Amino acid sequence: MNIAAAKPFDPDRALALARETFDIEAAALRGVRDRLDASFSQALQAILAIRGRVVVMGMGKSGHVGRKIAATLASTGTPAFFVHPAEASHGDLGMVTSEDLLLAISNSGESDEINAILPAVRRLGVPMVAITGRAGSTLARHAEVTLSCAVDQEACPLNLAPTASTTAQMALGDALAVALLDARGFREHDFARSHPGGALGRKLLMHVHDLMRTGEALPCVAPETGFIDMMHTMTDKGLGFAVIVEQQQPVGIFTDGDLRRLLETGADLRALKAREVMHIGPKRVRADALAVDAADLMEQHSITSVLVVDEAGLLVGALNTNDLLRAKVI
Repeated sequence: MNIAAAKPFDPDRALALARETFDIEAAALRGVRDRLDASFSQALQAILAIRGRVVVMGMGKSGHVGRKIAATLASTGTPAFFVHPAEASHGDLGMVTSEDLLLAISNSGESDEINAILPAVRRLGVPMVAITGRAGSTLARHAEVTLSCAVDQEACPLNLAPTASTTAQMALGDALAVALLDARGFREHDFARSHPGGALGRKLLMHVHDLMRTGEALPCVAPETGFIDMMHTMTDKGLGFAVIVEQQQPVGIFTDGDLRRLLETGADLRALKAREVMHIGPKRVRADALAVDAADLMEQHSITSVLVVDEAGLLVGALNTNDLLRAKVI
């Protein structure tokens, strides 16, 4: 195309075309939704019945959609991967086993690269679900279940470039993934396991025992510890508090904030013992709790640190907001 010969840019026309694209694609999705029938449930049942994986194939733009569908399925509890149909004819079909299911995507249903491998897929005994815009196509005739992605028109002004049809394919793939994750009882912790590097993974997989300070890092003192010695311990450990421990159980806590308030009273600090200034019943969290639950506890009570105990209530660690920030839990 000769760019110099292109007609002048018309911003009003561009905006009108953009809005029309949304209208056409929204109408296409409504049409696909209204055509959903028992075949959708049959496709779900076929996928749930397999012991292997969903093998997704598609050429061109359908292939790009297929890669996204495979990724969405895999991340929501349905093992899946994409195989390029042209490469499948040259050895990659060996990735497919009789325990798998083929999800083939082609708007026309006449993709040469996909249709060329259909006999081999049939010989393997691999069940097939087709997403196609033509019910009478070669692909549809070979599939056990066919889902229609037919659209009245593409958003392309020439009605040529795959636009509304690929949006319909994508939406069908998302609908399958959502229905499958619900059928499998897939929950947030399952999602986190397949997204360990993401924010949700950190929140749902990180436990308090993964982040807590332990051992010599804990600012522990006895109830009879003198105030000055307690302050030395607080300064040395740098957590902004001292925990008063008796027979390994946390019986109280003294914080930097408590110190400021005590100084305002004018009391003779040197004569005080830890038990005389501590707060009884410090907030605690179990070591096996989720780190995000510890963060919620601190936020709820407007505190910056929490003590960590085991199932017997014995002190095993401490956690503060800096620990949570470093781990990107908050």
